[in-house]
Amino acid sequence: MTLDVQHRTQTEASVLAGLDYYRELEAKQQPEWPDPDAVREAVTELQSQPPLVFAGEVDQLRERLAQAARGEAFLLQGGDCAETFAGATADQIKDRVKTLLQMAVVLTYGASMPVVKLGRMAGQFAKPRSSTTETRGDVTLPAYRGDIVNGYDFTPESRRADPSRLVRGYHTSASTLNLIRAFTQGGFADLRQVHAWNKGFVSNPANQRYEALAEEIDRAVRFMIACGADFSALKTTEFYVSHESLLLDYERPMTRIDSRTGNAYNTSSHFLWIGERTREIDGAHVDFLSRVRNPIGVKLGPTATTDDALRLIDKLDPEREPGRLTFITRMGASKIRDVLPGLLQGVKDSGATPLWVTDPMHGNGITTPNGYKTRRFDDVMNELKGFFEAHREVGTYPGGIHVELTGDDVTECLGGSENIDEETLATRYESLCDPRLNHMQSLELAFQVAEELKAHPYR
Repeated sequence: MTLDVQHRTQTEASVLAGLDYYRELEAKQQPEWPDPDAVREAVTELQSQPPLVFAGEVDQLRERLAQAARGEAFLLQGGDCAETFAGATADQIKDRVKTLLQMAVVLTYGASMPVVKLGRMAGQFAKPRSSTTETRGDVTLPAYRGDIVNGYDFTPESRRADPSRLVRGYHTSASTLNLIRAFTQGGFADLRQVHAWNKGFVSNPANQRYEALAEEIDRAVRFMIACGADFSALKTTEFYVSHESLLLDYERPMTRIDSRTGNAYNTSSHFLWIGERTREIDGAHVDFLSRVRNPIGVKLGPTATTDDALRLIDKLDPEREPGRLTFITRMGASKIRDVLPGLLQGVKDSGATPLWVTDPMHGNGITTPNGYKTRRFDDVMNELKGFFEAHREVGTYPGGIHVELTGDDVTECLGGSENIDEETLATRYESLCDPRLNHMQSLELAFQVAEELKAHPYR
């Protein structure tokens, strides 16, 4: 063994040892697997599978997020609350991608800036729960933790945590990514096809407004073609994927050492985030993700303090590397204007420049009298506006949005131009966890964000 090879081997062993330190710490929101041998078998199987994403793609996304943190781009992150295995069909994946592409066009053209497209897709199968159990009548069973852990049906067999679902989650993510890459690199995302992205969607005011914008783009493209412009760059688009890094028995075996650099990359996704329930500075999730090269997000709720943010920066981004750390704020419409400005100011005064993104969904949940978990579209828009107002007040850059959405015409969030009411919720409420914006509401939100960006003085 040469000295160079020996050095690389020792370095890799050191990196791997560091990755496993999280096992010494408290790991919240993990399932209780009934069969340890089955877990080891699933983990071994995952370790033998090819990576889902590659180090070069991850590094490229980090550069794009650095641009957004400097105010040179804007992040659009969206997708399902919790993906399901049954929902990973070609049509549903295509409609989610189409919705994000439409939103990105609205933002790019309306605000005249590049948009980084990041799907909550190809891995968003695990969900944190407020309780470990669920009770219906006199029956209590383990809570549904997402398809990668157990089933939604309220039976002992379905709710039993099954490690074989880890491997199924990997293969479902692989097929989802395969379709995403085909759509975004094979001509489907060609900017000259902006009208085609609207086909199959129900006609509504948001779509009509999108069609009018598409006509403007067509005219601009025809003019540039007449001037001899080369539009080869418009035929494809960059599209990245993300999910909450929650289930450590999945994330650890998907983490690999890059042969070029000796660094660890989590190859299950380009971007990973830590949730509000698992962001303890001395917890397993923060420690584990501090040791991988992927860009990392952290959800910050209304109880987050400047000290919390600064300690997370020191742990997750000690080198203050542009694009490395994203703070995703989820304050609630009634609290964001009171809480966020102080948080922004405290981090700004420290000299750190993370990417700031708003999640206007999770702080605005309500339950209707007829038992549906929902959100009011007006509350979502109110928090969105509060996010921009806070950044204008402090003089920082609002770098992106993080939303739960679907390309389907579901009825899960109240309001919007369709005026979805409590009675209408029952007609097409399909989410197994949290309510999502439907296609029309997603476009409405995109147009509002474009207006906010055009009005922002710190671009």
